[in-house]
Amino acid sequence: MLSSVSGNFIRASRFSLPLFSSLSPKPYLPSSPATHPPKNPNPNPISPSPSSSSSSSRFFSDWRSPLSHRALIRSSAAVVERFERRFATMATKNSFENILTPLAKPGGGEFGKYYSLPALNDPRIEKLPYSIKILLESAIRNCDEFQVTSKDVEKIIDWENTAPKQVEIPFKPARVLLQDFTGVPAVVDLACMRDAMNKLGSDSNKINPLVPVDLVIDHSVQVDVARSENAVQANMELEFSRNQERFGFLKWGSNAFRNMLVVPPGSGIVHQVNLEYLGRVVFNTGGMLYPDSVVGTDSHTTMIDGLGVAGWGVGGIEAEAAMLGQPMSMVLPGVVGFKLSGKLRDGVTATDLVLTVTQMLRKHGVVGKFVEFYGKGMSELALADRATIANMSPEYGATMGFFPVDHVTLQYLKLTGRSDDTVAMIESYLRANKMFVDYSEPQTERAYSSYLQLNLEDVEPCISGPKRPHDRVPLKDMKVDWHSCLDSKVGFKGFAVAKESQSKVVDFQFHGKPAQIKHGDVVIAAITSCTNTSNPSVMLGAALVAKKACELGLEVKPWIKTSLAPGSGVVTKYLEKSGLQKYLNQLGFNIVGYGCTTCIGNSGDIDEAVASAISENDIVASAVLSGNRNFEGRVHPFTRANYLASPPLVVAYALAGTVDIDFDKEPIGTGKDGKQIFFRDIWPSNEEIADVVQSSVLPDMFKATYKSITQGNPMWNQLSVPAGTLYSWDPTSTYIHEPPYFKKMTMSPPGPHGVKEAYCLLNFGDSITTDHISPAGSIHKDSPAAKYLMERGVDRKDFNSYGSRRGNDEVMARGTFANIRIVNKLLKGEVGPKTIHVPTGEKLSVFDAAMRYMSEGKETIILAGAEYGSGSSRDWAAKGPMLLGVKAVIAKSFERIHRSNLVGMGIIPLCYKPGEDAETLGLTGHERYSIDLPCNVSEIKPGQDVTVVTDNGKSFMCTARFDTEVELAYFDHGGILPYVIRNLINADH
Repeated sequence: MLSSVSGNFIRASRFSLPLFSSLSPKPYLPSSPATHPPKNPNPNPISPSPSSSSSSSRFFSDWRSPLSHRALIRSSAAVVERFERRFATMATKNSFENILTPLAKPGGGEFGKYYSLPALNDPRIEKLPYSIKILLESAIRNCDEFQVTSKDVEKIIDWENTAPKQVEIPFKPARVLLQDFTGVPAVVDLACMRDAMNKLGSDSNKINPLVPVDLVIDHSVQVDVARSENAVQANMELEFSRNQERFGFLKWGSNAFRNMLVVPPGSGIVHQVNLEYLGRVVFNTGGMLYPDSVVGTDSHTTMIDGLGVAGWGVGGIEAEAAMLGQPMSMVLPGVVGFKLSGKLRDGVTATDLVLTVTQMLRKHGVVGKFVEFYGKGMSELALADRATIANMSPEYGATMGFFPVDHVTLQYLKLTGRSDDTVAMIESYLRANKMFVDYSEPQTERAYSSYLQLNLEDVEPCISGPKRPHDRVPLKDMKVDWHSCLDSKVGFKGFAVAKESQSKVVDFQFHGKPAQIKHGDVVIAAITSCTNTSNPSVMLGAALVAKKACELGLEVKPWIKTSLAPGSGVVTKYLEKSGLQKYLNQLGFNIVGYGCTTCIGNSGDIDEAVASAISENDIVASAVLSGNRNFEGRVHPFTRANYLASPPLVVAYALAGTVDIDFDKEPIGTGKDGKQIFFRDIWPSNEEIADVVQSSVLPDMFKATYKSITQGNPMWNQLSVPAGTLYSWDPTSTYIHEPPYFKKMTMSPPGPHGVKEAYCLLNFGDSITTDHISPAGSIHKDSPAAKYLMERGVDRKDFNSYGSRRGNDEVMARGTFANIRIVNKLLKGEVGPKTIHVPTGEKLSVFDAAMRYMSEGKETIILAGAEYGSGSSRDWAAKGPMLLGVKAVIAKSFERIHRSNLVGMGIIPLCYKPGEDAETLGLTGHERYSIDLPCNVSEIKPGQDVTVVTDNGKSFMCTARFDTEVELAYFDHGGILPYVIRNLINADH
């Protein structure tokens, strides 16, 4: 039985892959007349090896060729036979074998072989940004003239000229990273795809990851118990009792699927574990050396960019395709060069720096681009500071915030317990392939698409909020800004509190004692999130603030929910070694667990007396957290103002008890001798922090932490799971449910669809996030999801969160657009998860309205403003609308990952023309909408214009945001997963 397997990591036998799998799926692509590729205008073209110059290689030199499998079958049996014979051999050849070079070890022998970029002897490569070199190496290593072609390699080498043209390239990441909220639905989909393969008469075992997949369970722990020495154990017991079925399913998956590693609950936060342990920097697979690269089903996968590993977030459906050997289709990005100089002033933290960088890059405009950091200031930035900046790439909109590998990276690798041999291999490979930055040598001027610079000395202490990460507020201006927010109309920087109500004080009883609350009072103070808990300087800085505060006699009000959730066990070890954890405990910042907690909305309940005082008196209460997102409704339903701050500032605001304070002029509290204590009295110097970091953060801590992870915790090891490679679905389960995606699937693609006389399900303004579309937090007692659960005998206390139930499509469809703070213009100012059923004018839950439209045979669309789908990469934000029958979303702009997820689920993303939106076009959402698309996908082009017509005579043009030919192929197949299944089956024929 699998339950007898002990060990906290369950690693299904990782195997050394051949460079190309013979099961590589054939892409289905729309049929159209073959065209001759244009002559290469570059005077210095790349020279693939002679083996690639056969007629078949030329015929299939572009894997996005318009020739489809069906068109080939129609042509002639001889062509089909030739195609299949050559398909079987193509994947074993590489067009660049002539640059495969041995890498010598310093003491003799060799590390292995690698594809040498300098051996191409192309001067354009020398000027490429380091981040683009990683894409180039991947394309060369995977160049089989089928999935990846010589033309793709040439596009990347000629990046300076091709990037502005938005050309498309394939990319095959070295590995895939998952967390459990996104990992459970991914494994559900894989299990469901195995069933689909079976039903269609093919081999279900083809559904297996072809690259290493690491899944870290970190999103399930909630802060049920806080301010207690027993909090970690109590919260973990509750976590397991709620999630036993989910955890058992993941444990089954780790055995049923090859090449999958599962890191169990209580180990840490996925991105910190990735940084400290999982990140390879350079792979050595069967003697083949290549750069580590990763795509993850969490938008903050970018944190690994701080380690010089190219990584970014993708939707779960894209990640599943990457696991199964599909190359990712991406637009070759522009790269913003961000030059750093100087060093941070005393008292300024890495969090202050990242909030400043976020605001700068947001203003510059970096959506869909890489940002690459360089300059003399790099030597002043510790690796953990770099990782903090890289982590928040989604908040400033970039695909990556990349820090090339240098001596600081190598020092960090040694600090975190990577062996000397491994570090030597990494350095040797990167130096040999011109991917290492040595600031002691003259630097080649890189070519960038645009440039920014920042003197680190100009950064000042700050926080961000109250509703968006990029709304930075200098600490010195916080009091003025807060009062401006109270005054301003409801919006990202406004609460519209009447002047006469702004100073009201509400009395309430807390555990039998009198208490008071007013606007701006802090009710949650959380040191949370890998963004900051991976950084010893800010963590130990917070502990020093606590020490000074305790010694002066300051206390935190007992009704403030304080918590500390480190991203790995290493944090606990160095806080204990420093002797500072006891001061954090004294202020209520006891460790509550090792996971994301408050940052993703797993804050747990606040005290009922506090909640009642807030809700009954319409108090704008605050949360202060060291997280990366603060969208309204995300952190907690009762905190309308949420501020992102460094861990030391979280402690300071907890002590102050309010965000309505000027730290320069007003005391933070009264000490034990009655003396007023100011912010400056408790703030440590950079030198104090550096001394504690130096003496307390040691390599053995990392080695011991990650060694003990593999030894198992009792609750995980005792989970009993079934054997077998096909999952036995339990129809009564409310956690794991067989989704309907493939139930009616046949081998014939359904073809593209337009939209005919659709009703508007929802009409939104700007900045609708994936939290609005598919919330991860608590399930409201009056919601359709709650009704579904209660009908199946689930008590309210056992609802758990939406995020934990992402393995059940019935719950998630009902949870789509269920955010209690969502604003739908059809409701004329009313806030909440309702909409108008247009034909009757009846107000219904979004789910009930969608079901009524579907039962009536009516299609629906969504109208939206700018930045639709911003926030966390969340595939359910696309799957949910698809299950509700939504056929298209018309928006001013889309967040990158969400747009691709919509395409991946067969939903049409349309953008208004510049200067237009629903308001300027006079659209109310009460119209019916028709979108005419050709029924043959070959007649649709990426980014083409389409006409939208309403039943009241309006007509306007939109851009169809199918950005690549491959996305059109997904649309033709009804989504990315049916596309992959058909291709895997076609590979047999």
